Amino acid sequence: MKYYKNNVFLLLLVVCFISIQQKEAIPKSFVQVKKIIPDLDVELRYFSRHNFVGDTILGYQSNTLYLTKSAAQQLKLVQDELQQNGLCLKVYDGYRPQRAVNDFVRWARQINDTVNKSQFYPNVNKRSLFKEGYIASKSGHSRGSTIDLTITDGETGIPLDMGSPYDFFGEESWVAYSSITDEQKANRMFLQTVMLKHGFRNYSKEWWHFTLRDEPFPNTYFDFEIVD
Repeated sequence: MKYYKNNVFLLLLVVCFISIQQKEAIPKSFVQVKKIIPDLDVELRYFSRHNFVGDTILGYQSNTLYLTKSAAQQLKLVQDELQQNGLCLKVYDGYRPQRAVNDFVRWARQINDTVNKSQFYPNVNKRSLFKEGYIASKSGHSRGSTIDLTITDGETGIPLDMGSPYDFFGEESWVAYSSITDEQKANRMFLQTVMLKHGFRNYSKEWWHFTLRDEPFPNTYFDFEIVD
């Protein structure tokens, strides 16, 4: 009986060890960005229901922004420059776990789940989300050096008018979209200019999306959870 109990205890230890190992640790090359930019405005949309899915996304356990250390350091240069002009950054997404990307894929295959269609993709058939590139099985966000953001007024915190909402699926979100006001065009170009100046390349179909030019993990997709 004693031998049996000892074996059961050892088995439980092994199970616990495996469970801990399966929970991916936060790599040392990643940082909580607010430790480098304490006054950064962070609103991770996938930690809320205010997104195209309409629910919190798998892997987002906290409104805590993670990036690689090199991306965070470059982002601080952007924030510093903007603050000299009475402006600030507001971040909607940064590092994104692979499990969150998988969650998007599962959602996209549920054709009848269109709770937030009118707000985020009114002119796109959900069946076309893969074909048109809005949903994919891999995301640069999972490499840790890609960020979604905008610029806000430093006094009020109100975002500058960029001509389309964040995460809006459609040509209206393309950087060079022409059917917006001159002020909206100028705001987009200002964001593009300041981000490019400090080492981030843009994505032409999403005015809010930038990736560090020399990202440290160009071929690695991480899956650790976003926690406090």
